[in-house]
Amino acid sequence: MARGRDTGPWGTGGVRLAGTALGALLVLAGCAPAGGNGDSKDAAGEGGATSSASVAPGPSESYAASEDWTEPERWVALPRGQRTDDYGSEVGFPHTTEGAVAAMAAGHTKTVQDSTSHVDEQLRLYYSYIARADQSEDVAERVELRAMDDGKVIAREMGLKPGAPLPPGAYVRSHIIGFKIIGQSENEVSGWLLSRVTQKAGKMNAEKSNHVRLLVGARWEGGDWKVSLLATRHALDATDGQPKPRIVVPGDAAFNAAGWTAIREAS
Repeated sequence: MARGRDTGPWGTGGVRLAGTALGALLVLAGCAPAGGNGDSKDAAGEGGATSSASVAPGPSESYAASEDWTEPERWVALPRGQRTDDYGSEVGFPHTTEGAVAAMAAGHTKTVQDSTSHVDEQLRLYYSYIARADQSEDVAERVELRAMDDGKVIAREMGLKPGAPLPPGAYVRSHIIGFKIIGQSENEVSGWLLSRVTQKAGKMNAEKSNHVRLLVGARWEGGDWKVSLLATRHALDATDGQPKPRIVVPGDAAFNAAGWTAIREAS
């Protein structure tokens, strides 16, 4: 059985998704309200999962996925970006709601392994997916410093030496598996994202994972969708006082009841 835990802003749980540049930016800007909008539940891997909240831990509750697969009622294959930018990120998403979701999902997809560090991935996400109005040298420096700290914490959690390259077979990955739209207009889209975050300390170690709920807003600028503090503030206002969708994975009957749409891998 997996264990659940509510955590601080943008999902700073045991497998630390809040080490995304987007989450770090929101926290640095003081955009998240008290109690946070990123929450996580652990999903047991081969050896079970452990969790340690790092920011504002809340009450825990147990969670176990259903043994019987229940087909999600809503599936979407998100569009791909039209090009790759100078940072190696997929960009150029279509000017549609699904294009905005695809951009937000790309902005929360990262892989740390081999010679690619947390700092590398944080800065890539920051420069590729954050709105220009929210970027500055000062913020970029703070995102970098936060990424360094997050990398050290993750390394310790994995029993590795902080600051050293990950050993063969070790990785930290995150990708979006579902979403729920909050608001949409021609040039602004916001929604809840459901992310799966996994980490492995080496070839012979068991993979650990958890699932994280994130609140994200994006605006259309310069011919592409960018994650925006203004759009995210609008989403925070729109959901103030409303219940958050349950953190449940595709295949669980509660996934449909929570209103999630599953993301199908593009061919």
